[in-house]
Amino acid sequence: MAVTIPFRDRAAQATLRAMKMPGSIPALTLLALLGCTDTPEPPPFAAVADSRQLMLSVIEPAAEVYWDAVGVIMDEEGTRHIEPRTDEEWEAVENAAFVLAESGNLLLLEDRARGRDHWRTMSHAMIEVGRRAVEAARARDPDAVFEAGGDVYLVCTGCHAVYAAETLRPSYDAGPDVP
Repeated sequence: MAVTIPFRDRAAQATLRAMKMPGSIPALTLLALLGCTDTPEPPPFAAVADSRQLMLSVIEPAAEVYWDAVGVIMDEEGTRHIEPRTDEEWEAVENAAFVLAESGNLLLLEDRARGRDHWRTMSHAMIEVGRRAVEAARARDPDAVFEAGGDVYLVCTGCHAVYAAETLRPSYDAGPDVP
C-alpha cells in the first residue's frame, strides 16, 4: 500500500521530484556541499549605539517613565497616591515596559554580549522582568506595576554593580542630610 503525503510547500515538492530523477542524489549532494562555506554569514542586524548610549537614550528614559508611573508621596500636605488615570497614561507605562523588555534583546547583540556570560544572563533577566512589567501595565494594576518596577530596579542595579558601578549611589557615603 502506497502512502501519499501532500506537500503544501512547492520547494519541498520540487526537491522530492528532483530526488526521484536518475542521478539526482549525487547532484543534490554536490550542490549541498558547494553551498557550505567556512565563513558564517554576518548577522542581519548591527548595533548603532554602544552600550552606554543605549542605556542613556533608550533604557534609562523608559525605566524612568515606568518607575514614575506609580508611587506614594507622603509630606506635610498628606499622602498622595500616584498612578495612571487615563488610557493614554496607561499606554505610556505599557510602552515603557515594552522598551525595557525589548532592550534586553538589544543588549544581547553580539557586539555587546560577546564573551560575557554574566552580561547575557542579565540581558535575559531584563527581558523577563520587562515581560512582567508589560503584564502589570496591561492589567492596569498599580500595585503590580510598583512590584514589577522594583524587579526592574534589581536587575538594573545587579548589572550596574558589575559593568557601571560608578552609576550607583552608595548609601554608605550618604550623610544624614542626604535624602
